[in-house]
Amino acid sequence: MKYLDEFRDAKLAKYFVERINKISTKKCVIMEVCGGQTHSIIQNGIDQVLPENIEMVHGPGCPVCVTPLETLDRAIKIAKKENVIFASFGDMLRVPGSDSDLLKAKSEGADVRIVYSALEALKIARENPDKEIVFLAIGFETTAPGNALAILQAEKEGLANFSEIVSHVLVPPAMETILSSEDNRVQAFLAAGHVCTVMGYWEYEPIAEKYKVPIVPTGFEPVDILNGIFLAVKQIEEGKAFVENQYTRSVKREGNIAAQNLLKEIFVVADQKWRGIGMIPMSGMNISQKYEKYDAAKKFDVTDIITKEPEKCQSGLVLRGNLKPNECAAFGKECTPENPLGATMVSSEGACAAYFKFKRFNVR
Repeated sequence: MKYLDEFRDAKLAKYFVERINKISTKKCVIMEVCGGQTHSIIQNGIDQVLPENIEMVHGPGCPVCVTPLETLDRAIKIAKKENVIFASFGDMLRVPGSDSDLLKAKSEGADVRIVYSALEALKIARENPDKEIVFLAIGFETTAPGNALAILQAEKEGLANFSEIVSHVLVPPAMETILSSEDNRVQAFLAAGHVCTVMGYWEYEPIAEKYKVPIVPTGFEPVDILNGIFLAVKQIEEGKAFVENQYTRSVKREGNIAAQNLLKEIFVVADQKWRGIGMIPMSGMNISQKYEKYDAAKKFDVTDIITKEPEKCQSGLVLRGNLKPNECAAFGKECTPENPLGATMVSSEGACAAYFKFKRFNVR
């Protein structure tokens, strides 16, 4: 299969491992931003074939993991209301809120349905004009255009029974928060290829220059990731720091202009809480005043729900690259996929879920 099988080629993967070993002399901490990249790294043992001086740490690029606790609490409250059909991606159903989750709400009688896009939720709204349809719109710049499109389409069709509870986050401010923290260890980033497909990589260039870190937009297959690591290591060895595009088959510097314009039409950039991390200034997208009738949090008057993060879960340290999942005392004991303390253990892109699934119980 073009653009897939060739990036899983064992000989090509071995070639990049050899090239990395040949040039690598310095201690190097590289963060892959995306949870999909994390799962690929752990599943394929990429971190285990690298020289010992290269350490991979896992970033905050799992959209489910960083959705703030209060968003879940608001969603659950709305889902339990009469006359509401609550639509969500499947991996959000078991993410724990303060004292419940959407799956439990469903078991207690709430009409919670799994959908694969906001447009599917919009279809439910057309088919059920006597019901209020609420879609849980989470994610990075990748899912945001589709969710924005659903609002735009609802406006065109005059669907007053459709709304979204929005928790969209932006990657660059999170990267800056990590780099500017006192305990930062990250020396280079593998940026998320799908985010850069939408947004381009021009917005990463000032970050690379300011913090003197290589940033490499990278794909998700083993050869993609090894190539991205090689490019990052090469820059570090040569004392360089710039944005270098590994994912050329999908990413252009300018990104998808039409998608970016759609985001500007529907959303406004605002301060945003990240689960496990806290408030990051200007790191989120809220529904603009022009389209606020589609804002479910306002429509159902749940904006006053503010939730404090539990201290027991250490996922914030994992998301900032300061703790490996198997270094957490609760990992695999008090915290499992069946009884998670946090979202990183149940999300399909969560680092803790990857370590548990692929049996990484021993600390390297």
